[in-house]
Amino acid sequence: MIKINSEHGDITISNAVFTTITGAAATNCFGVKGMAYRSMTDGLVHLLRPEAMSKGVKVTYNDDNTVSIELHIMVDAGVNIATVCRAIMSEVKYVVTCNTGVEVRDVNVCVDSVSNS
Repeated sequence: MIKINSEHGDITISNAVFTTITGAAATNCFGVKGMAYRSMTDGLVHLLRPEAMSKGVKVTYNDDNTVSIELHIMVDAGVNIATVCRAIMSEVKYVVTCNTGVEVRDVNVCVDSVSNS
């Protein structure tokens, strides 16, 4: 959780807020099939349901009251992966900052799989 001091009191933003906003912003980008999760039991990459997107997002709280975000995605076949990742980085940074007021230090995108369907 991150705590922000305002003139009206303290605001605490939970991890679930960051993961939900990040997942929604990433999956709205062109070429993204969805959030991904690599199973520890079988090693396979699974496409996450919309209500479980937080499993594909890791938020790290930095000492300077910024956050660093790592997300795992599955992309559609035939898209330029580098372009899709740059779009996600920009979109996530913008949407998280606008919705929470917390600066995003960096966004790391891991493409875990390419989907043909």
